[in-house]
Amino acid sequence: MIIQREVGVPGLKRVLIPLLFLLPASLAWLSCGGGASTSPQTSGLKYRAFITNNVSAGTAAAGIFIINALNDERGTGSAISAGNTPGMMVVTPNRAQTLVFSGIGTQFSDNQFAIISNAGETAAGHVTLPGMTESFVVSPDSSTAYVAVPTAPVVGQPPGLVEVISLSNGSVAGQANVPSVHYLSINNSGNRVLGFSDNSDAVAVITPSQIGLPNAVVTTYVVGFSRPVAAFFSSDDTTAYVVNCGAECGGTQASVQTLDLTTNIAGAAVNVPAATVALVNNSTMYLAGTPLPASPCTGETTQATTCGLLTIFDLNSMSVTNTAPIIITDGYHNRIALGANGQLFIGARTCTEIVPPVPPPTGAEVRGCLSIYNTLTSAVGSVQPGAVVIPPANGNVTGLQPVAKRGDGMPQEVVYVVQGGSLNIYDATIDALEYNPNDPNNPGEINGLVGNFFDVKTVDF
Repeated sequence: MIIQREVGVPGLKRVLIPLLFLLPASLAWLSCGGGASTSPQTSGLKYRAFITNNVSAGTAAAGIFIINALNDERGTGSAISAGNTPGMMVVTPNRAQTLVFSGIGTQFSDNQFAIISNAGETAAGHVTLPGMTESFVVSPDSSTAYVAVPTAPVVGQPPGLVEVISLSNGSVAGQANVPSVHYLSINNSGNRVLGFSDNSDAVAVITPSQIGLPNAVVTTYVVGFSRPVAAFFSSDDTTAYVVNCGAECGGTQASVQTLDLTTNIAGAAVNVPAATVALVNNSTMYLAGTPLPASPCTGETTQATTCGLLTIFDLNSMSVTNTAPIIITDGYHNRIALGANGQLFIGARTCTEIVPPVPPPTGAEVRGCLSIYNTLTSAVGSVQPGAVVIPPANGNVTGLQPVAKRGDGMPQEVVYVVQGGSLNIYDATIDALEYNPNDPNNPGEINGLVGNFFDVKTVDF
């Protein structure tokens, strides 16, 4: 069943008229230096990682720190300003800019969406959003960002907007009304953006070229899903593979389901145990989630009584390929990344934490929200093929970034993990904290890097 909504000039006027009064406060072009880093010097590093620090303490200001990703040292210079509490980041496809959202979901949030010039290592502009976001995507030509703001007020309609932001001048270029829109996915050509709303079993198919045109059909709603949260696309963009969260998000059954984008018709759903996050490598999809009812931690030695599950799914045959359950941490899984050595890092929030007493007794269990799955057919360190290791580290996982092409004398394949506000560096050849010769007494750490961190991204190569 397909439901279409007309979103033309009259609907947009209802949104834009009240926003006009907010423009002086909400749009700021920072070319004159307002909020930008005070130092005109760049780090001079060839392979950089940006990491967001969302607190100010002592002489350390909230902002974006720069890391030398070749040798795991902190770069020189002051932090790049990106709002009061910079967090989630997205790097544009051409790697010219990094987009950063600052906001913690309270009435005191600045809800700033900052545009960082990667070459200049400075804030180039920002937009104040009408609410918090957890999802934004960028067009393939790196010209436009689409931002999901589920609580954005809309006069005469339920709240929820997809904000369209021009990255050339840092301005709002339009909006699409999508009630409670929480997550977005964009196809390969950029001519479709799919929106996924809280407590909804529909997928919003947005046509960006229609936004702002008189009497245009901007959004088509396709129903028949079960709390969809993400989508991946075939190379020709004719098919979207939709991830249904199902019971974990208040629906019925987690699954993978096709959506024909030429006809806007949903295909048959193929059930999986749980799915709140996914990653596609060639034709293989990895899905992670926590089943409802709760799944036991069968085969694990842990104090945790409930666990999550990883599912391996073949998109060609639309079938689950793992024959036995793959046990991971529980919690709401929303971070996933595949390292250069075939190690799949899966992060969650609000998982079952096992925190030992202080001082910890010998052999005490430490457990947080990070799982590492070995996708290889050979052992990696002590991790056998197809096995999972849960590192002894506490906290929510908020940032994952594989790092390859390293400097001489350094582990060649590592993954930066932000967990519990700290940056931990894992050597993907042993699935354990790396030995950093720059800080030999603290494996997996960077000397002098202090803050409460949220996200990490490489911006070069």
